[in-house]
Amino acid sequence: MSRRITRRRALQTGAVGSLGYLFAGPAASVARALGANEKIRLAGIGIGGKGSSDIDQAGGLMQVVALCDIDDIRLADKAKKWPDAKTFFDYRALFDKMAKEIDAVTVSTADHSHAPASALAMRAGKHVYCQKPLTHTVHEARVLREIAAKQKVCTQMGNQGSALNGLRRAVEIVQSGILGQIKEAHVWTNRPAHYWKQAPDIVARPKETEVPKHVHWEEFIGPAPMRPYAVAFAPRPAYHPHDWRGYWDFGTGALGDMACHTANMAFRALKLGAPIAVTAEAGEINPETYPAWAHIQYIFAARGELPGCTLHWYEGKKGDKKVLPPEELLAKLLKPGEKLTDSGSILVGDKGILFSPSDYGQTFRLTPEKDFAEVQTKKPEKLTAGVDGDNDSHMKKEWLEAIKANKPELASSNFDYAGQLTETMLMGNIAVRFAGQKLEWDAAKLTFTNSETATKLVRKEYRKGWDLLGVG
Repeated sequence: MSRRITRRRALQTGAVGSLGYLFAGPAASVARALGANEKIRLAGIGIGGKGSSDIDQAGGLMQVVALCDIDDIRLADKAKKWPDAKTFFDYRALFDKMAKEIDAVTVSTADHSHAPASALAMRAGKHVYCQKPLTHTVHEARVLREIAAKQKVCTQMGNQGSALNGLRRAVEIVQSGILGQIKEAHVWTNRPAHYWKQAPDIVARPKETEVPKHVHWEEFIGPAPMRPYAVAFAPRPAYHPHDWRGYWDFGTGALGDMACHTANMAFRALKLGAPIAVTAEAGEINPETYPAWAHIQYIFAARGELPGCTLHWYEGKKGDKKVLPPEELLAKLLKPGEKLTDSGSILVGDKGILFSPSDYGQTFRLTPEKDFAEVQTKKPEKLTAGVDGDNDSHMKKEWLEAIKANKPELASSNFDYAGQLTETMLMGNIAVRFAGQKLEWDAAKLTFTNSETATKLVRKEYRKGWDLLGVG
C-alpha cells in the first residue's frame, strides 16, 4: 500500500475491508423499529457545501455516528463538531463497517453520486434525506422511487420550499380553479451565470494537474468515467469542490440545480406528472459541459379535468441577454419601475395569472389584482399547514416526524413525489442535446418513442464497483 493511500486512510476508521455491500449489494432489509424516545443514529455522506448545513440541521435532531466525505479538510472540520463519529472517505466502506449502527443518512454529494449512495442506504433499510436533484439521470429517479416504495423507508429530497405555507396556498389557489384553465407555465433561473464555470467559458476538457493531498479523487469520480483532476482557470479547480455542477459527467447544470425548487410549485399545483413530449432550443453543445443557455418546453396531456399544458423552462444567457419568458407576458405583470427577479414562475390561466418572484413559489400575486383582492395568499386553508420561513422544518417537521411515526407520506417531498419531479425535469437535459427536435415520451417504458439515440441517455453506464448495486 502506498504511503499516500496510508496517509489518506488516517482519517478513516477502518479500511474498506471486505466491501460486502460493494460487490454483492446488501440483502434488502427493513428499517429498524424505533422506540418513542430513542435517538435516531445518523450518518452524513457529503458534508461540505450544502452538505454542511444538511448534517448540521440533521445532527441537531439525531445522533451523528458517522461522517463521510472525499475531502479530508471538510471531514476533519466536521469531526471537530462530532468527535465520537467514525469517519470515512468512501460511503461503501461506511455501510460495510457500520450498516447495523445507522438508522438514517443525509446524502449531499455531487449529483452523480446521489443515486448509488441513496440506493445502497435504502436497500439496507435506512431512511434517506438526499439533496436535489434526487439523481443524475432519469432512470435513476425511477429506481430510487421504486426502492423507497419497496423498502417503506422515510425519505425526503432537499427542496425545502415544499414545507412553506405560501407554496401550499399557491397550490390550493391554482387547484381551486379561480384562475381558470391553465395551459402554460413559465419558470426561469439566474443560473449558471456567476455560480460555476461551464459553456461558453469551458468547451474542452480542462488542463490536468496533480490531485491535492486532501482530495480522494477515486472516490469523487465514483460512478463516472475516470478522468484526471484538473484546473479550469488557475487556481480555480475545474470540478471539486464546486464547479462539478456544470459538467455532464458530474452535475445536472442549472436545470438540475434549480428546477426542483423553482418548478416545484407549478408541478404540484398543475398535477403535472410525466410529460408526453419535451423539446428545446439551446446554446452550442460540447462534450464536457452544459450549454450556455436553454429554453426547454415540457408538453403535458390533459389530466382528468385539467387541460393539456406546456411548462417552459429558461436558463442562462444568449450572448449578453438573459433567456426569459416572453416580453409581452412580462409586460402584463411587472409594475412601473419593477424589475424581473433573478428566478421565479408564472402560471397563466384564462381568468387570471399567478406570478411568483421567488425560487420556491411561496410569495406570489394574482393578476388582474382587482379581480382577486379578497383572496388571501399566505396560509393554506385545506392543505396541511407548513411553516412560514424556517427552511429547517423541511427536515425537522417532516422527515424527522415521518421517521418517528414510520409514515413516509408525512414528508412532502418523499421520493415518490421527488422521483417523479426529478425524472421529468431531467428530461430537459436530454432535450437540449437534440435541440429543435420534439422527443415523444413513453413514461411506462422510460423510452423516447421517436429517438433511440435520445433513449440511450435516459440511463448511463457505471464504473465498475460504483453502480446501483444490482437494483435496476
